Amino acid sequence: MRVIHTIAELRQHLSGFDAPAFVPTMGNLHAGHLALVRQAKPLGDVTVASIFVNRLQFLPHEDFDTYPRTLQADCDQLAAHGCDVVFAPSEQELYPEPQGFKVHPPASLADMLEGHYRPGFFTGVSTVVMKLFQIVFGQCKTGGHAVFGKKDYQQLMVIRQMARQFALPVTIHGGEIIRADDGLALSSRNSYLTPDERAEAVHLSRALKALAAGVLGGEHNLAALEQHAMEALSRRGWQVDYLTVRRRDDLHPPAPSGFLPGKLVALGAARLGRTRLIDNWEF
Repeated sequence: MRVIHTIAELRQHLSGFDAPAFVPTMGNLHAGHLALVRQAKPLGDVTVASIFVNRLQFLPHEDFDTYPRTLQADCDQLAAHGCDVVFAPSEQELYPEPQGFKVHPPASLADMLEGHYRPGFFTGVSTVVMKLFQIVFGQCKTGGHAVFGKKDYQQLMVIRQMARQFALPVTIHGGEIIRADDGLALSSRNSYLTPDERAEAVHLSRALKALAAGVLGGEHNLAALEQHAMEALSRRGWQVDYLTVRRRDDLHPPAPSGFLPGKLVALGAARLGRTRLIDNWEF
């Protein structure tokens, strides 16, 4: 496996391949990231993972400075799982000057849910992903592939729409959520949890499953279901941003006629102690 730190070297190396398969990450890798790498491998003729903690997608009060940076351990795991190239640029390399040009996704998708509670987040994500796509796929001959985890459900939708509307030469694939044995979605931020918080954290996924069960049981009063779910989680000591049921295709609330099997997703975000967790459950 080759570890590359500059754009010029990565472009030179990838010029010998036709169809890269790309997995963008912020590092501190876990089994969920490695599953994305395994999913990517058969899609292209070279598998590339990036490791870059992107300042543009962090709000001023968030954990950019303390976000875990574990490059050597990440590279060891990626090599063991058959990754061919790791692109690990410095901030100066990827942003040699202030990033004045940015990609602003439509408010109808990006200003709800995560975008409401983390304003500007999807602009930061879209901008860095567009830049990484230009670097990784700029010379691909037959079109490439990129794999993003479904745990960041709204992010996956934003990236898919961006790639489609800009006619980028890349097919976007979603990777299923990888969970611990108790049902907690794997996340780099799980490392922030204390032992007691880790035991409690599974209740976010349980709350989402309970929301889905309510709908599947015939309850279509979403406001009441969601309020009950948020109150139940709050009583356990969580600070809840949202627990909600939305249509999978556009993340808007379903009309009564939109309660169709296989068309809905329950999404949630809540803070436990100092750690903000997100999760979702398709049903």
